[in-house]
Formats: sequence, C-alpha cells, structure tokens
Amino acid sequence: MAEEVTYASAGVDTAEGARAVDAIKSIVRQTYRPEVIGDIGGFGGLFSISAAKDMDDPILVSGTDGVGTKLKLAQAAGVHNTVGIDLVAMCVNDILATGAEPLFFLDYMAVGKLTADAAAAIVEGVAEGCKLAGCSLIGGEMAEHPGVMDPDDYDLSGFCVGVVDRPKMLDPAHVRVGDVLIGLPSSGIHSNGYSLVRKVAFEGKTMEELTEPREWLDGASILEALLQPTRIYVKQVTSIMRTLPGAIHSLAHITGGGISENLDRALPSDVDAEVNLGSWPELPIIRFICDAANLSQEEALKTFNMGLGMILVVSADEADAVMAHLKDMGEDAHIVGATVAGTGQVAYR
Repeated sequence: MAEEVTYASAGVDTAEGARAVDAIKSIVRQTYRPEVIGDIGGFGGLFSISAAKDMDDPILVSGTDGVGTKLKLAQAAGVHNTVGIDLVAMCVNDILATGAEPLFFLDYMAVGKLTADAAAAIVEGVAEGCKLAGCSLIGGEMAEHPGVMDPDDYDLSGFCVGVVDRPKMLDPAHVRVGDVLIGLPSSGIHSNGYSLVRKVAFEGKTMEELTEPREWLDGASILEALLQPTRIYVKQVTSIMRTLPGAIHSLAHITGGGISENLDRALPSDVDAEVNLGSWPELPIIRFICDAANLSQEEALKTFNMGLGMILVVSADEADAVMAHLKDMGEDAHIVGATVAGTGQVAYR
C-alpha cells in the first residue's frame, strides 16, 4: 500500500499552530479595549462601533503595511520581539495623518516553519505596538509555507482601522501660508530604506562587528541601532487634537521617500513647505548610513526620515501652545520650518 501523506508530513504542523495560538492568547487580551467582543480563535474579530456614537459624522479610516527587509536583520540577529512594534507603527502612523484614532488591528504572519515560541515573540511585539497606539489586536493569521519559504524565514503584514469625526479631520486643504512645521523626532531609521541599509551596513559584516558597542551610539551596537523600533505618535497627536482643537492642520508621516516625498502629501497645491536644515538634531545611525552609502544631501532627504518621524503643519497662532503641550508630554519637538506660497513642493534652506 502507498504510504500515507499527512498535512504534518507535508510540512504543516497544525498542532504547533494550536500551541502558538494558546501561547499568544494572554498577550493579545492585554490590548483589548472595552469595544472588543469575544476572544481570539473565531473566524472573525468583533469590535463594537460604540466608539463613534458621540461623533457628528464618523469616518472609518483603514491602513495596511509591512515591515519590509528590516526583517532580515531581525532574523539574522534572532531578535523577534520588536518588529511587531514596527508593523503596528507603520499602519497606525499612516491613518493618524487624517486625525483618526486607531481602534483595532489584525496581523498576518507567513513563516517557513512555525514554532510557537518564535510566533509568540513576534506577536508580543505586535501587542506592545497596539498598547502604545491604544488599539486592540482582535485577530490575525499564521500561515506556514514549507517549500516556499526557508524554515527560519518569515514575513509580516498588518491592517488597522480607526475612526475620526469628519469636522475634525486633518486635511491638506486646511493648510495656509505662514503655518509652522513642527517635527517630532524619530527613534532611528524606522522601517524604510533597509534594502540600502543592508547593502552598506550589514552585508559582508561579521556579527562581531555588528554587535560591538559603539561610543558614537552611546554604547549601543550598530545592530541594536538598526533594529530600534519605529516610534508610534498616536498619543501625542490625539492629545493635541483634544486639547487644542483645530491647531493641527495636517501632518506627514515620514516613511519611504523621506521628508521630500512625504511632506508634500500634507500640502495643498498652492502652498510649499520650507524646511530649515539643521533645525533638529541629526541621528548618528542615519548619518553613519548616509556616509557609508556616500549619499548626497538631496538623495538622503528623499530616502530616510533624517531624524524626524512625523511633521505637523500647525496654525501659527497655536504653534507655541502646541510646542508647550508636547514639552509637557516629554516630547523633544522642534520647529523645523514654515509654509510659503508655492505649488505644493518641499524646499530646503
């Protein structure tokens, strides 16, 4: 008789998948808001829309993203509990550009060979990101891909939904000449540009070189600096919107494309953003990568965040109040420029 070929012998261990779900249940529950209905393990995540009951015209805002090739560094280093924060950050910071409060999040994990411990470490990071953003992790998927992916390989993507009241939405149409640009610092390179980063700072380097403490990184290693999670700006922005309604006109999440190709997305067609170079601190790890790649200033500004993870376009009348509010929150914000008449471009001086 022919030998039986089971799902497990084909490379998919459903029992290990069940163990992984059991391992993350308590982690996931820590993210639950009051609107969450039920528990993980069902066919769909349930979330009450009661969060919008007091809004005049609630608008649902959705966003999806991944972590990209930064995962290769995490896999090489065996550090799996921070990339989940990156995943959440990339999604919630994007929908924040409309002023939306993130409500819930779902993740998708594709792995070559599933192990409960590694999956739990990744989801621990996702849950931590959700807690930082104030949203609930209500579902996800772990997909095992034997024969398609290497056993130690994995990829992550995520999806979030938020809500904003239409009269309070942030919109480039609100921007006026004379508005002030306020930059919120990044924690490092965040999650963009890592194909370039790996080429100049990772490939061909020994783990000893990458993990050696560096004085110019305040004792951190290059690998630690490269794996620093993306900052989540939800609490800062939503706090300003509640305390100083109307002060923020629009905002730009500085992701792939750097300042040059993201700040213009927060502008109307008749206004330019004039950014004052040198008005915020330069991060050593970003300067190290730019020097290693021999990048021109123009190319660097359209590749990396250059130390600013979010730029707020704020009414000039409210700029001092916004800066004071951010200082009270412990935020090291900087006025980095202003808006001028133009054609929707970003200029530097």
